Amino acid sequence: MRIAVFGSGGVGGYFGARLAQAGEEVVFIARGAHLDAIRKHGLRVESYLGDFTVAARAEQDPAAVGAVDVVLVAVKAWQLDEAASAMPPLVGSQTLIVPLLNGVEAAPRLAEVFDPPGAPVPHVIGGLCRISALLAAPGVVRHAAIEPSIAFNRLDGQADARVERLRQAFDRAGVKVDVAADIHAALWTKFAFIAPFSGLGALTRADAHTLRSLPETRRLLQAGIEEVVAVGRAHGVQLADDLPQRILRGIDAMDGATVASMARDIIEGRPSELEAQNGAVVRLGQAAGVETPVNAFVYACLLPYELRARAAGGR
Repeated sequence: MRIAVFGSGGVGGYFGARLAQAGEEVVFIARGAHLDAIRKHGLRVESYLGDFTVAARAEQDPAAVGAVDVVLVAVKAWQLDEAASAMPPLVGSQTLIVPLLNGVEAAPRLAEVFDPPGAPVPHVIGGLCRISALLAAPGVVRHAAIEPSIAFNRLDGQADARVERLRQAFDRAGVKVDVAADIHAALWTKFAFIAPFSGLGALTRADAHTLRSLPETRRLLQAGIEEVVAVGRAHGVQLADDLPQRILRGIDAMDGATVASMARDIIEGRPSELEAQNGAVVRLGQAAGVETPVNAFVYACLLPYELRARAAGGR
């Protein structure tokens, strides 16, 4: 398959490199020193599962690439609108667009651009991934924790040969892959984990071990998860009764040193996904008439840091 990775940092770099390693034709959309490094030395992945380097094409301008079979969108949530405006040269009549962003709003936002009412086939499908990875240096992705996996499917759940081809590509790459029967439930399940974990991690400057071990932060974590689940159900998403307990068990099993990418961004003074995570919980909760006091408190406390980072970055 011909695959463009739009957003070649930790997430996009890792999954794109695995696909390239397996022989797929992958093009990384990158810029600056990262672009130069990939062109000169390839993209290196440092992982506890094994290090490797792939020689792959990298471009700054999507117009130099043309239409592809799949676009993996792995930018930060606050970069999505900019990415969507640059992506049209990559999108042909049968192109799949797979957002791998945190949160639950990326697919609907992309569909507004690429799937107008009456379009013959949808371009945008739902997607998510599980991994802790970051851009360690130009041309170097570091996979720090969490067994990598990916899930996707059409938002309407209908069978699609393009989706199956992509599943087979990830399977050949040795990546745990799932065509989720209910992609909406899968997205909200991850959302119920990542938003409270990210927000509380940023607010407390604490890693997974600290958040889950202190009774006070564990109670906040559980309450924040339960709020997201309640909001999802209010929006019609079918979520299991024991989902909060399953998410907490997953956090208990994580590497204790894990810190969410949003927390790292806020701690280090960079723009973050606050609006797409805790901010989205609050907004979606208000729209459905569901109170979200923990997420609202976290959002309010982190908002000054977010606004300061955006002002400093000119965004």
